[in-house]
Amino acid sequence: MSHVLADGFDRLPGRRWKPVLIAWAGAAVLAGAALPAHALFSDDEARRAILELRSRVDAQRQALEAAERQLRELQSGGETARRGVFDVVNQIEALRRELAELRGQQERVARDVADLQRQQRDALAAFDERLRALEPVKVSIDGAEFTARPDEKAAFEAAMTALRASDFPRAARMYGDFLARYPASGYAALALYWQGNALYAARQYQTAIESYQRLLDQFPQHPRAAEAMLAIASCQLELKDAKAARATWQALITRYPDTEAAATARERLARLR
Repeated sequence: MSHVLADGFDRLPGRRWKPVLIAWAGAAVLAGAALPAHALFSDDEARRAILELRSRVDAQRQALEAAERQLRELQSGGETARRGVFDVVNQIEALRRELAELRGQQERVARDVADLQRQQRDALAAFDERLRALEPVKVSIDGAEFTARPDEKAAFEAAMTALRASDFPRAARMYGDFLARYPASGYAALALYWQGNALYAARQYQTAIESYQRLLDQFPQHPRAAEAMLAIASCQLELKDAKAARATWQALITRYPDTEAAATARERLARLR
């Protein structure tokens, strides 16, 4: 409150509202301290800021209402009281401006909170998506069941796609990359088998034998093991080594006697006699 307004009240004997109005003016000054309009809030900080702004808005509104009451009292008073009207009107206008500013700050803080909450939701959704991308999935193939990471499964299926497209050199490389990246994968035995097939189709017979042999050494009980031995014999025939092929067929019949691969080996042995 200005000293003019205070002096005006001093000249009104018996009036008790001067201390009250001065107290309201002090509250209005304190309430006018503004927060940064575009501060970066945490969720809790933003809520506290909104509550504080609401409290300030209420204080300013109460001060404004009190000033308007005082104005009505002054207007109804005598000549001395009316001289203070101008100061009270100025005070009311100042309070109204401050109240409008506080309401604007409250709206900006509310928008900041909404933006923060949206960012948090987006971040949580992205995090959940990344988690799902890492969660193992159950795989059932060739009578075996195991779990594999999504990226692991995708890498194996990509190699299979290249094989089905008859891009044999690329498929062989992709199986090799897969085995280097996921050596303990549940797909490892199949990757070795299909890598051998891709190499055989690419006429890389010796390298194909190595791939099949790794399958036999590491996974001798795998359902594809007998087929791998039969394929080794085929590679040996392509390399013009009939003696080695005959030995492989005989070993196949001994190790996996009840398989279709063993029956095929018996037929081929009979043709070579």
